[in-house]
Amino acid sequence: MLIGEYIHTIDEKNRVSLPVKFRKEMGRKIIITPGLGQCLFIFTTAEWAKVSKKLSDSEADLSFLKADQRSFNRYMFGRAAEVEIDAIGRMLIPEFLQEGIRLRDKAAIIGVKDRVEIWNEKAWREQKEKIGKEAEQLAEKLGNE
Repeated sequence: MLIGEYIHTIDEKNRVSLPVKFRKEMGRKIIITPGLGQCLFIFTTAEWAKVSKKLSDSEADLSFLKADQRSFNRYMFGRAAEVEIDAIGRMLIPEFLQEGIRLRDKAAIIGVKDRVEIWNEKAWREQKEKIGKEAEQLAEKLGNE
């Protein structure tokens, strides 16, 4: 399970280190895609296969017939990138993905069970504060479902 929060510096070549704990679980090849809410999602190749299957509408995969699903699939698949983790655990996040979340000097790397999220450090601090204020109401709402 991927859990925890880490703040890592982005080096002069736009690489960021994946935390050691995550490297062991994720392997040498990962998929990075735009996330939801100002972050990037990182999946293992196995988890990405599961996500891909869930984004397909059926065994026959006629998801391309539904406009909303086509649009979301374009967002997730069209901007996804397969990335290699180097021998010392660094990954190069494609520039177009960095720009989308204004990733500059420091990255917040967050384990979220089956995926890792990468945030601009400032945006992550703001998100944490917001969630912290809403946590009790969110728990109540989720507990009633």
